[in-house]
Amino acid sequence: MTPGIGPRAAAKLLENLGSPSAVFGAPRMALDRLRLRPEAIDSIIAQDQHGKADEEILRTREVGADVLILDDGVYPPLLREIFDPPITLYVKGAWKSCLEGPCVAIVGSRRCSTYGQNAATMLARDLAKRGVTIVSGLARGIDAAAHRGALEAGGRTVAVMGTGLDQIYPRDHNKLVDEILASGGALVSEFPLATPPAPQNFPYRNRVISGLSLGVLLIEAAENSGSLITARLAMEQNREVWAVPGNITSRNSFGTNYLIKGAGAKLVQQWQDVVSEFPPELAAELLPPPSRKKQQTLVQQLALAPGDLTDNESLVFQALSTDDTVHIDALAITTRLSLPDLTSALLGLEMRELIRQLPGKCFVRKM
Repeated sequence: MTPGIGPRAAAKLLENLGSPSAVFGAPRMALDRLRLRPEAIDSIIAQDQHGKADEEILRTREVGADVLILDDGVYPPLLREIFDPPITLYVKGAWKSCLEGPCVAIVGSRRCSTYGQNAATMLARDLAKRGVTIVSGLARGIDAAAHRGALEAGGRTVAVMGTGLDQIYPRDHNKLVDEILASGGALVSEFPLATPPAPQNFPYRNRVISGLSLGVLLIEAAENSGSLITARLAMEQNREVWAVPGNITSRNSFGTNYLIKGAGAKLVQQWQDVVSEFPPELAAELLPPPSRKKQQTLVQQLALAPGDLTDNESLVFQALSTDDTVHIDALAITTRLSLPDLTSALLGLEMRELIRQLPGKCFVRKM
């Protein structure tokens, strides 16, 4: 609440002085050396915000929320990793259970098409069914469709707000907020209570949306849209970026198609395309192998039609299983194939949809 102190200035203070109490006990000379704004130094020396901070904590509790602090041990670990995490985070609802599991952000245009709305609802629903928490920004359009898709599945969803927790925006989403909280979801904001929906807050909160998540899924985004800002922030934060392709004649498809074509975003058609980019252990858990009966059926089919696979493909296929992932280096040792032959065999098996490649050049049988 100190004027002139944002996340980066706060991080600088803590890095140099060690703790909040040390900051407020520091002499003016020490604060001057950190090149803070004069009004910030005056406020720290006078400690004139302490009363307001106490009032803020009381008001936060009255609305049923909590305040997390960057170094309190329960602050979301993924968010703490980003360049400028919020020094405090206001949370309401079942935030702990929502954020301790895998989270995926789904964002996009406020003025979305029916296609975009349906895609957001479908993908959010399918991911939430598998225990993935859906993170979005509570805006109209794609954000609202993503929240509702998670709710339809009986899953968890987190709304990251560009206002204080007591200022629902847009106002017609009051019912949606009630449904999110009632279903075990959560609200998150870095802004103090009573903060209005100022335009500059929303691009700023986008780094929190991506920072809480393993990656960002973009569905419809016009050129220079806020959703593209979120995708860029995700890349800077070393998060995954996925995009649903759109109609090439639609302005809302510019951002998604651009990301797929030129920025390395993975094209998404179904929920498996998202989960396959998770860390290998998590991806294997959420993409369970098919039943033993299906495995036996496949082996019988292969035995009946050996000509469908080359000798190298058969060799590689037998070296894989549905239960454990195998790295390409281990396959090279097991099969004794050269790298070009091994790569060709793997590609052939992938094209037949007999195997799946997971992150880190690991492979597993699909059935």
